[in-house]
Amino acid sequence: MKQCIQCLISGRVQGVFFRASARAEAKRLDISGHAINLPDGRVEVLACGETVALEAMKRWLENGPSGARVEHVECKPVSVEILSGFHVG
Repeated sequence: MKQCIQCLISGRVQGVFFRASARAEAKRLDISGHAINLPDGRVEVLACGETVALEAMKRWLENGPSGARVEHVECKPVSVEILSGFHVG
C-alpha cells in the first residue's frame, strides 16, 4: 500500500547536490514526490511509495550524498495526493 511522508532534513544539506541525489535514490526505490530547499537552510523531501521503500529512503536521508553533513531528520506521515515522478524544486 502506498503512503506518503514529509521529511525535513537539517545540517549542511544545501549546495551539496542533496536534492539531485535524493531524486536519484527515489527513482531507484520507485518513490514519487519532491525535494526542495527551504529558506531556513533545510531540505524538505516529500516521498510517496511502498512502506519498505519509504523506510529505505529515510535511512538514506540520514546520511545523504557524500558532501552533506546531516544533523537531523524529522519525518511524519502526510495525507496528500500521490504524485507521479520525483521533482526537484
